[in-house]
Formats: sequence, C-alpha cells, structure tokens
Amino acid sequence: MNSDRPAQPLDVLRPRNVGAPIRRTEDPRLLTGRGEYSADRKPDRPLHLAFLRSSQAHARITRIDTAAALASPGVVEVLTAESIVKDFKPVIPFSRMTNYYATPILPLAAGKVRYVGEAVAAVIATSRYLAEDALELIEIDYEPLGAVSRPEFAVTEGAPLLHDAAGTNVLVAREFKKGDVASDSKAAAVRVGGRFEVTRKAPLAMEPRSYTVEYEKRRDAITLYTSSNIPGIVRDAISESLDLPGHRLRVVAPDVGGSFGSKGSLYPEEILICIAARRLRRSLKWTADRLEDISSSSQAFAEIVDAEMGFDANGIAISLQADVIGDVGAYSIYPWTCGLEPVQVVSFLPGPYKIASYRGAVRGVATCKPPTGPYRGVGRPISTFVTERLMDLGAKALGIDPLEIRRRNLVRPEEFPYRIASGIIWDRTGFVECLDAAAETAGYRELRSLQADARKQGRLFGIGIASYAELTGIGSRIAVAPGMPINTGSETAKITIDSTGAITAAFGVASHGQGLETTLAQIVADDLGARFEDVRVIQGDSDEVPMSTGSYASRSAVLGGGAAKHACRILSEKIKRVASHLLEANQDDIEVFGGKAIVLGTDRAVTFRQIAKAVYSDMKTLPVKAREELSATYTYDPINGTTAAATHIAAVEVDPATCFVRIVKYVVAEDCGRIINPLIVDGQVHGGVAQGIGAALFEELVYDDDGQLLSASLIDYVIPSAPEVPNMEVVHVESESGVEGGFRGMGEGGTIGAPAAIANAIADALSPLGIEVSLLPMTPERIFRLMEQAKLKSRGKSR
Repeated sequence: MNSDRPAQPLDVLRPRNVGAPIRRTEDPRLLTGRGEYSADRKPDRPLHLAFLRSSQAHARITRIDTAAALASPGVVEVLTAESIVKDFKPVIPFSRMTNYYATPILPLAAGKVRYVGEAVAAVIATSRYLAEDALELIEIDYEPLGAVSRPEFAVTEGAPLLHDAAGTNVLVAREFKKGDVASDSKAAAVRVGGRFEVTRKAPLAMEPRSYTVEYEKRRDAITLYTSSNIPGIVRDAISESLDLPGHRLRVVAPDVGGSFGSKGSLYPEEILICIAARRLRRSLKWTADRLEDISSSSQAFAEIVDAEMGFDANGIAISLQADVIGDVGAYSIYPWTCGLEPVQVVSFLPGPYKIASYRGAVRGVATCKPPTGPYRGVGRPISTFVTERLMDLGAKALGIDPLEIRRRNLVRPEEFPYRIASGIIWDRTGFVECLDAAAETAGYRELRSLQADARKQGRLFGIGIASYAELTGIGSRIAVAPGMPINTGSETAKITIDSTGAITAAFGVASHGQGLETTLAQIVADDLGARFEDVRVIQGDSDEVPMSTGSYASRSAVLGGGAAKHACRILSEKIKRVASHLLEANQDDIEVFGGKAIVLGTDRAVTFRQIAKAVYSDMKTLPVKAREELSATYTYDPINGTTAAATHIAAVEVDPATCFVRIVKYVVAEDCGRIINPLIVDGQVHGGVAQGIGAALFEELVYDDDGQLLSASLIDYVIPSAPEVPNMEVVHVESESGVEGGFRGMGEGGTIGAPAAIANAIADALSPLGIEVSLLPMTPERIFRLMEQAKLKSRGKSR
C-alpha cells in the first residue's frame, strides 16, 4: 500500500465497458431453464384462479348463478362483481385532457359486458383443473344490447352506447393546428392523399400474462409477482384501490418473457387476484392460456387515417392535414388512457420533416373489443406509414426520386432544435445523416439499376424508404400519455457497496427482454470505477426504490443510465474520502477504477473490499466521522428527453403467382446516441424490424360484425418466422444526445420504420400495375385482390 513506484497511465489501466459488445449476463440462466417467471413461484399450498369470460360482445348481465360451481369438488370460492363490491375502489385512468371520458377499471364485469373475453366471474379452487371444471357450472343469462364492431359505425347516430354515462362512443377527441392549412393546401402545386388503415394486432409476447400472489399472515401483507413492465405503477394503483399501505404490498416483476407494451398497463386480473388473497388469506396463482392472452390482453393499432399532403413545385412539403379514427376498444387503460395510441398518431404525423402548416384531428372510439394499449412504437408505426406513403406519392406526382424528396424536406443539422407542426421539439439528431448512411449502405443507386433490369424481365421488384423520429427517455415536462397526472419523467438508482465490497445497483425500471441487467451494469462499472463482474443489478421490484414506474417509451437506458451515473458520482466521492484516510493521501490525488482506489502516479491502492471493511467492520481504522455509509441514491429527470431517428430501406420482390412478398434487402441506419452495448442494440433493431415485418405482411386480429374474434389462435393469427425475416445491415450514426451520458432510447425504432419501408417497397413493386398501398398488413390475399382489380381495370380500358 505504501510503494511509490511509477504506475501505468490511467487510460491503459482503465477498461471501458460502455461501448463494448459484452454478452448479456441474463442469458445463461434464461437459456438453461434457470430463469424465474411469475408462474415459477411456488408458494405454500396455493389456490388457483380461473375466469369465466363473456361470450357476448355487448350485453346486459341479467342473472348469474354460481351455486353449482361453488359446490364443485375443490372449489373454495366463486367471485362475481356483486360479491366483491366492498373490497375495492374502481381504478380511474384520469387525464387532464379535454373531451376525454375515463372508463372505470373493475376486476370483473358489473352490470354488462362490452367485449367477448371480458372476465365475468372467477373460480378459486385447489387446482387449475378443478377451477376450469367448475366454470362450466356457472349459469349466466344475457340480454344482448347490439354489438359495435366497426369504429365508423360506432360514431353514427343511433349506434349502441358502450358507456351510457359518457353519452357517446367517442371517448377522446383532440386536434392539433399550426398555420393556415387551407390556404397552403390550395396554393400547393401538387396535393396527394388517401385513406390509410393499419388493422388491429396482438403484441403476442412469448410468455402470456401471469400472476402469483403470496400472502404473508404475520403482517397481513401480500407480494404480487407479475409479468408486468410497470410494477411500481401497479403497486401504487392496487394500494389505492384496496386501501392497502405500500409496506404491506410489494409488487415484483421477475423474469418477464416479453411484453412489447401489452404488459405495460394495469389489468383487472391483477386487482382481482390481490382481492382474493386478502379475502381468503391464501396465496393464489393464475396464468393465461394463449386464447385468453390474445382475446383479453390489450391490443394494438386499429387506426384509420384520411390524410393529404401538399407540395410546392420543388417538392417541398407545405401542408399536411389528417383526420384519424382510432378503434380504442371497450375501455380506457390505466394509467395511459385510451388516448395513448390515437393521439400519438396525430402528434407524430409531421415526422422529421419541415412542414409549414398542419391540422391533425383524432377521435378515439369505443368498440366491442379488448382495449388498445401501448405497443412497441405507440402510434408512430401508423404515423410513419401514412407520412412516408405521402412522401412517395408526392415524389411520384412530381417526378422526383423518393430519396431526394426526403432529403429536401428533412430537418437539417443547423436547424435543431426544431419544433414540428404538432408542437413536438426535436433536439440535435442525425436525420439527414441516417438517410445518407442508409442509402450508401444499401447501394441505393445500384438497387435502382437492379430494379430497371428486373422490370425489363417482367419482375415485380420494389424499393421502399422510411425515415422517422421519436421522443425517447421523456422527462417530466412531457407526459408519456396526454394529460396523464402520473410522473413518468424520472427514474431512481440506488447503488450500495456492502460490508464484503459487493456492489448492488437497484433501479425502478423493469426489464422484459432488453438486457438491462447488462447495460446498466456496464454504466455502473465505468462510472463507479468497478469491475463489471462485481456489479449486481436489481430491477422490477417496488420495494427497492421509493417510487418507480417501470420500462416503457424507450426510457430505461436514458433515465436509468442517467440516474446511475449521478449516483455513481456521489458514491465515488465517498470512496475517495475513505481511501484518502487509508492511503494517507489527498482526496484529489485518488482515482477509482478496476474495483480499487489508487493514488495517482503510484501503485498505492486499496480495494473496495478493504474500503468496505474499514467503514463497516474495523472500528479502529477510520475516525468516526469518516465512517459514512457506502451508498448513494439519485433520482434523475432529463426534463424534455431526447430524440432518436432512423432511416430504413427495403427492397422486395412480389411473386405474381403466389402474391407472396420476399424481402431481398433490408438496411437500417439509426441514431440512438452513445451506444452502451452494440450487441444489444443490434438485437433490439433486428427484433423490432421482425415485428414490423409482421405488421406489414402478416399479423391481423379479425373481428366480425358481431364482435367475435375470428383469428384467436396461432393457426389463424400469422406471425413471421425465421425464413420471413431477412438478414439486415444495421449502421450506427452515433451522435451523443444532450441528456446525461449522451444516450438515446432505441428499443422501439425497428417496429416504427419497417411497416412504412415495406409498404413503400410493395407499392413501388406494384406500380407498373397501377396499384397503390394504403392498408396494412399487405397479405398475399390482399395483393391478389388488388392485382385482380388492376387486371379488370386494364381490360376495361382496352375495350
């Protein structure tokens, strides 16, 4: 400890973890069956839940008889809305938005049902099998009230009302305006537009929703293990609903097998299982089967957009107007409200472009379907699809190359920060740089030459481009959902060195596949001066930090990473102060790295273990005033958040015989700021693009006019498999953001850009036939019908 031999330069000694392609530390346990999901919990003698779900889309409940079910073997209790009415307060998804109606969230349907699959009664038994058997003995009489399956029908006069108290099926309405759209549109050299639609889809996480509640008799307390990505929000909502203080209600999201947004809201089943645990003073378990998960979890998209864009003669977009109808399903969701998806569509329609005037109006309409909720990208896959189709239509009308028309309209580097027409402010981001990098990597000019050759051979070969921008890591100045009163703009990190020198970093974020245990440990290791392998990350546990909301809206790296950096800074100063006593050196001469505190220019050092022993165990080494707890907590708020951007380029070929689309080439150039782990970033991009391919070509929840789901299994609901997902080239435009660490969120981008890029590529491929693309997914059946219509039209012209 006292040698004064010269030491190596710090840059040689200090390993850098941020930016390194470190393999995910979560993977060994997840790949070898050692992960622990909610359903893996094994409480003592648990009871099991099963739900009786509505077979009616919209009906009044006139009678429920549970006597036979209650007498069935193994059944402990049967719950209905009437039997639990005194056990909870309804959860209300409040918002400060005008023209918004908040539908109460109840554990079980009360009075009437509003979609097929809504939970009406719950059986609690000693096994799931016995509970399922007893469900068949429950008798329910319904009085049909008329299904409302189509949003256009829902807004017509005389349509059945899903919520009488609202007085309308329009649960939310908003409008954004800037400039004189009517005048600018009239002055435009070219106006292009159409009716665009993206149909309803299921997030379809690998793990269905799953809840285990463990009851602790000694404290009359419960711990809810939930497959959620918002455990803190769930804890607070259930605490208020059940009038249960937070120290008697713990909510833990253990390993979670994907979410894609669908596990990012409070569900009635989470409330009900906690009510049941308190009533019976027993532990309980429930896991959805695949049918339940598809038919009762929140769904995505379902947006119809009538839009028009005006261009001047040089291809500059001067006006944009849109009217949006969002099919929000039967209820508003907590905490995000039913406005989350449709309002985001009109908010982000201007995209990364300079458009002088804008009007965007939206209505969120109630229908007899499960609620729509957050899904990877939230509104931006639809807004990007519409805006990018309009860009291509404008290019075609003006005879400008699609790449060039985007270059003319993108916000340029010198113009940041830039407020787009809907009011969103983009900070400095690589809009143009991503476009140029994608074009260069894809070999855009060469692709156009290949297309010309393909067309000479009669092949349907097309190229599509999509550029987009998104807000990530949003701070307290902007609500994730419009008007939402919950603070989603901060994140807390608590970093502790215990008496053995081990480092634990606790966060309020909740990973469901992002690799947060790895990336956050990389940040902590670098900023604290620790070894990566010595850092343990705890997340997804409401007991670990005073307040947390979870992981959503591409926030975990920006907010969690920012909180970690600040907490590390505080703790590092504590380490230096202790080390200065142990090493008899000035604090300013001490540097911390590699799990040691080192006197600069020497090899005199103490390890974290030695420092911890001096603080916690050896009472003679340090003065009393120098023994400060080796812990630091920091709550970070980036205020505005930051912007992420990308350009996707897809080349496709359509088989005229089968109408299948083959993706020939796919390139992504994205700017997600300073990259923490390139392996994880690339994996997120690949996964997001795969989901975007599903939205573009395959996935669709089909409901008939009676509100019955016709694609409720994986036989009918088609998702892309490995052969449908192409090899991708991912280019990183690494411009540091203005938030702590220079990070940007990037978990949603692949899903935002892919549908638009593929739609434009298909439209380009089919353009010799006079076919345009305005509806997604573009399934083989839809392409076949469009081609048949084109043939009929061509024959009609030739006569």
